[in-house]
Amino acid sequence: MSETTDKAELIKRLDEEGDIAADYLEELLDIADLDGDIEISVEADRASLAIVTEDGSDRLLKRLIGRDGNVLESLQELTRLAVQSQTGERSRLMLDIMGYRAGHREEIAKIARTAVAQVEESGEELALDPMNPFERKVVHDIVAEAGLLSDSSGVGAGRHVVIKPAGSEENAAADDSESAGVTDADSADEFEGSADSAE
Repeated sequence: MSETTDKAELIKRLDEEGDIAADYLEELLDIADLDGDIEISVEADRASLAIVTEDGSDRLLKRLIGRDGNVLESLQELTRLAVQSQTGERSRLMLDIMGYRAGHREEIAKIARTAVAQVEESGEELALDPMNPFERKVVHDIVAEAGLLSDSSGVGAGRHVVIKPAGSEENAAADDSESAGVTDADSADEFEGSADSAE
């Protein structure tokens, strides 16, 4: 199969996911008697949905975001499950409500840029506060853009990103050469790939 055909099939599948998710969310909004329009798009090879209002200030709709986006995260997971129940495949769709996620992404990006500058200046690795998978993914992307290294460490609610200076991977590899090629960083990367790619 050609790359063009693969891409077309992916877009078709993501459009279908978006339609299923939109139907689910519209029904939920009707049940809750909330006003909101649903916008569907495809971003970074995943379906992306946003619940928006014309005036952008429906305080009842803000309840679907919750404190620190907790309700939004749960609603996103329920929507993914609704899609999976119809398609039989795990969905990676992203859900935003009234621009919350976009604004939060920028806040996390600022934290990441400040941390990158600190690591570049000190030459020392830096552990950030615990973050959810979405936040860690934002940090990993910013760190990679800066040419530094990052790893996730910890488990559950304590999982956090550690930012390392460029070249620190070579030193770690030399230190761990007798450990049969498996390092804590390797296993963390494997876990991170499954957790962060799921958002």
